[in-house]
Amino acid sequence: MWPKQKRLALWFLLLASAAALAATFTATARADGINKSAVGELFWATAKQEDDLLRKAAADESAIAGNDEGKKNDNNDGDHDLEFDGGFSSLDSMLQWAIGHSDPMKMKETAQDVQRLSPNELKKRQLEIKELMEKLRTPSDAKLMQIAIDDLKNSSLPLEDRHRALLELLILVEPIDNANDLGKLGGLAVVVQELDNPDSEIRATAAWVLGKASQNNPAVQNQILGLGTLAKLVKMVRSSSLEEATKALYAVSALIRSNTGGQELFYAETGSLMLQDIMSNPSIDVRLRRKSASLVADLAGYQLEITNKAEHPFFSNHFFLKSVVDLTASTDLDLQEKALMAIKNLLQLQTPEALVFKDICGLDEALERMRKQLEQLMVGEDQTDYARDLESLRKEVEWIFLRKLEKAQSST
Repeated sequence: MWPKQKRLALWFLLLASAAALAATFTATARADGINKSAVGELFWATAKQEDDLLRKAAADESAIAGNDEGKKNDNNDGDHDLEFDGGFSSLDSMLQWAIGHSDPMKMKETAQDVQRLSPNELKKRQLEIKELMEKLRTPSDAKLMQIAIDDLKNSSLPLEDRHRALLELLILVEPIDNANDLGKLGGLAVVVQELDNPDSEIRATAAWVLGKASQNNPAVQNQILGLGTLAKLVKMVRSSSLEEATKALYAVSALIRSNTGGQELFYAETGSLMLQDIMSNPSIDVRLRRKSASLVADLAGYQLEITNKAEHPFFSNHFFLKSVVDLTASTDLDLQEKALMAIKNLLQLQTPEALVFKDICGLDEALERMRKQLEQLMVGEDQTDYARDLESLRKEVEWIFLRKLEKAQSST
């Protein structure tokens, strides 16, 4: 601990520096056309006030008052009156920062000035520091989400600002706690409404946010599905805009992954036919075809986990199965790998017959063709390791296929 005068001197130096910083920021913001409220919102507290916001309590209640009450008995020198919920972990950490950024001579002069202050003047300076720290506090994630949600609710907001608000939510909802809070703040319904926006970029970003929020989060998945969102997203996957289509398919995959109810809705919305159309059309962008193959692998893999549930007829459709196998003829190794993963899971299901894979899909020929292709790639230098990994997966798929085929032939 430093002597009280030195600590107060550091605070006053910090106060002067922070005031100058705040003035500079405000001037710059105004020059850049940032409105006053937007500048202010950049300086709210970190997640300390999140619970208050979610409970719709007074969002402007000072966190300092709570700290003073809880900590005033920790130290008798009165320095804890300066505590605040800002970007520093503690009062001492801020003072350490001040030491590293202060002129020693200036600090000495300020300390001497402090000694000449009366108790009332000291108290007044402390209050000034508190007020400034309040202004320099950074926003909580919940507060930032609420700001973005309020912007999206504003029908007069221009497209550029709506897009910005969605991009902010995209970043904020990545942590699972924030994704859960998005629904509590009324944000899910607001984002879903943007799927009907006339602007394709807005629709694509809204789908992206929904996919990010629902990823590996059953609670959010069910909330979004309950809003009737899946039908809109499946329709968007067929969009002529590649960006909209890929983001919509990403959202669909995230919504129904490991979600029985979501997958039933997906089949009811002819989602399986959508996947078949994408995989069977070589003119469609490879990114959509990769995502489709990955989703098929997920769906078949989840079906393997739910052993007490009848397999969906989708997995026995000959045209669908052939569209998956035909992906192995692609020159895109990533697509080939995803196709092999899908085939591997499909082969382990009960309903697709081994002879269908052989006689209708030509899986044996496809695997042999792939073996020759990978053999050539392994001789080269650029893709040797990847080709070897892919060959290992191909061999595994071939072994499962031959085993299934032998079992089928022995039973006839």
